[in-house]
Amino acid sequence: MSRYLAWTRSAHSEATRVGLTLLAGPAFLGLLPILIAGMGPRLDRRLKLPRPRTGSVGRLVGGPLAVAGFSLGIWSVVVQVDRGRGTPLPVMPTQELLTDGPFRYCRNPMTLGTVLAYLGLALAARTTAGLAIVLSVATSLLVYLKRLEEGELAERFGEPYLAYRRETPFIVPRPWRGSHRDEA
Repeated sequence: MSRYLAWTRSAHSEATRVGLTLLAGPAFLGLLPILIAGMGPRLDRRLKLPRPRTGSVGRLVGGPLAVAGFSLGIWSVVVQVDRGRGTPLPVMPTQELLTDGPFRYCRNPMTLGTVLAYLGLALAARTTAGLAIVLSVATSLLVYLKRLEEGELAERFGEPYLAYRRETPFIVPRPWRGSHRDEA
């Protein structure tokens, strides 16, 4: 067994998992939203970028999209800490393969929620710079998931993960087709 694989199997107390998650939370729930919605319009003015012409539709769509995205992201984190006995952070990965809860619909619901939440904020704030920030964050997350995390999960969980990967969409849920866990 590789040292990395042995390290990922180290169990951590619930208090340690929750504490680490709470330490990382302000970056995703505070810093990036402030950068997108607060600094985005300022960057637009400074860089003389045109604002998206969404009008009130941007707020009507963006607000609920942000709420739905943050809700999905938080639900995913709670499942990772509680049932997965880990965190969303690579330094303390989950100990269990998660295939239920939000992970029933796509393999990366936390990323989906994060992207939807940030996109909603950028739309509501009507900021081109904010949309560019969302695009760069989303691209970085997706590259990380595809290039690093999927291989690591395959190594750690083997065939059960590979079967889950074959049956469950990467990021965009297909609720109309049902889940691989639906019962007749």
